[in-house]
Amino acid sequence: MFPLLLAVIASLVLLVRAESVIVPGATWTDTSGNAIQAHGGGILKVGSTYYWFGEDKAANSALFSAVACYSSSDLVNWARQNDALTPVSGTMISSSDIVERPKVLYNSENEEYVMWFHSDTSNYGAAMVGVATASSPCGPYSYKASWKPLGNDSRDMGLYQDDDGTAYLLYASDNNQNFKITQLDSNYYNVTTQVAQLTGATLEAPGIVKRDGVYYLFASHTSGWAPNPNKWFSAPSLSGTWTSQADIAPEPVRTYFSQNNYDLPLGSDAIYMGDRWRPALLGSSRYIWLPLSWSSGSPQLVWADVWSVDLAAGTYSVASGTTYEAESGTRGGSSTVISNSAFSGGEAVGYLGDGGTVTINNVQGNGNGQWVSLYYANGDSTWRNVTVSVNGGATTLVDQPDTGGGSVVLSVPVKLNLRSGSNTITFGSNQNNYAGDLDKIIVYNVG
Repeated sequence: MFPLLLAVIASLVLLVRAESVIVPGATWTDTSGNAIQAHGGGILKVGSTYYWFGEDKAANSALFSAVACYSSSDLVNWARQNDALTPVSGTMISSSDIVERPKVLYNSENEEYVMWFHSDTSNYGAAMVGVATASSPCGPYSYKASWKPLGNDSRDMGLYQDDDGTAYLLYASDNNQNFKITQLDSNYYNVTTQVAQLTGATLEAPGIVKRDGVYYLFASHTSGWAPNPNKWFSAPSLSGTWTSQADIAPEPVRTYFSQNNYDLPLGSDAIYMGDRWRPALLGSSRYIWLPLSWSSGSPQLVWADVWSVDLAAGTYSVASGTTYEAESGTRGGSSTVISNSAFSGGEAVGYLGDGGTVTINNVQGNGNGQWVSLYYANGDSTWRNVTVSVNGGATTLVDQPDTGGGSVVLSVPVKLNLRSGSNTITFGSNQNNYAGDLDKIIVYNVG
């Protein structure tokens, strides 16, 4: 009995082991082991606790299921609390309607938490905002109303609270042709005056960070569920004048296949919090959180397969790993070496799957679960996947989102159990479809 008890305890320890790193694009789970459902959401800090509000898309539907609420002290380990907002039949937040991009502010004057969201019908014909209130961060929230702010359409939206407590609605309007910034009233229940409009901007998914007295607006353009190169603008005040748009990441990577959602200040930098949407399986959409750095003088995303944050110091650190080039592996079947200047060393392995394989040898492991990033390119604008097998064992299927073409390289993470010392990792075995072209892998010493 004693060995069995130890095994059970060890299993439980593994289930509740705290995470220490942020891995963009991985399946993030809460402290109960369930996939986090907080899409299109926002962050609110109360004391030393962070609350993450977002859309629960577990049903893989765009229709309203719940606004989930999670809490964390470190931005890495999240515990699901009660749902903050749930459907109310006969209203604009019924289970047949749309509730998207929930954002919450604390109103100190009323000692009240106020949630705003994009409120719409199933065909997106209403184009409204909605408001709900609560006396505690996760609520539950009481729905107040949905309406058009100042009579204007409102689609994708966000909130911004300035240093003096004044709050603003940021929203796409006029059939997404104009982007508007409008001040809220002192209760945060309604809007009062429009302070700025970016005409013809076709912006959505907005967020604002104030840094050294300058306001930085981050937003995507409109391309449905598909990603596009997200932009930044700056101004000395919210009323403008706003600068021309500029990219926050290399344009071809389309914001590393993500869309801005919320931007959280971190010391002199910030954390970009984006969604990697998967419209056919919305509940499987992933989160792309990355450092947003001003080290170059303008805000730019720092790609990091694995990274960590020091909240007390207001800093971040990017993990380093060991790189193994795919073309140095042992190829099998129809796989072949292909050349493209976009690849590391100018080469990658193509025609994986459908009989083609590549095995990377002498991959050093530490005997614990480790994050491994697969750098790949899809030759066409489709999602693909690849099988991964360690030391001849069972295969794991890893999704490979559309890269936008064979000259754009992205990475996706997978956690692998590598034994201490030398390992072999095989890609493309037992797979009938073609995988993406494999450029390289990077193995990290953390799991």
